[in-house]
Amino acid sequence: MMYDYILFDFDGTVYDTVEGITKCVRYALNKHGWDAELEDLRCFAGPPLDEMFMEKYGVTREMGLQMTEEFRERYKPVGVFESRPFEGVRELLIALRAAGKKTAVATSKPQHLAEQLLERSDMRDLFDAVCGSEPTGGGNAKWQVTERALKAIGADKERSVLIGDTKYDVAGARRVGIPCIGVRWGYAAPGEMEAAGAIAMAADPEELLSFLLKA
Repeated sequence: MMYDYILFDFDGTVYDTVEGITKCVRYALNKHGWDAELEDLRCFAGPPLDEMFMEKYGVTREMGLQMTEEFRERYKPVGVFESRPFEGVRELLIALRAAGKKTAVATSKPQHLAEQLLERSDMRDLFDAVCGSEPTGGGNAKWQVTERALKAIGADKERSVLIGDTKYDVAGARRVGIPCIGVRWGYAAPGEMEAAGAIAMAADPEELLSFLLKA
């Protein structure tokens, strides 16, 4: 299969954002008298925050949304900048575009924050489109941002693939009818993506590039 339209998750795939995210999750937990080791909060990097608060701590949706707002109190001024692109990803994107591939970001992260980080690292021009969650809160599920990204670059689903690092990426891709390739440098637990149905796993950006250009 030749993939000409290549979508990328952001957190854990393009950008290493786990430091800022985990510190801000702990900030929100502390507001309620709870605490956790940062390593135990890595699962918050990628999925919708309110859903993860509900899943991991058993809170109501209302409380999950409140804790997400508390997370943002620290994230917007500080946490967003506690991040950096993964080594080799810039070179991967340059090579894909040189090969004539169309690329886009499909992320549950607020779109303006993903754009901000890409601009800050001079990587925005390496994507034809960036699609993320919007402030209204509607239509922000992984499959919905993936669908928007596909439309934004005029993709043919038969020649499209999503690159991600968690089971949520696999599920989102499956719902819109495209495959998902997993990256081992992200935040998933060992075996998580294979169990979810990722069609392949890449150990590093070089291996991912080889797969995409030979697929």
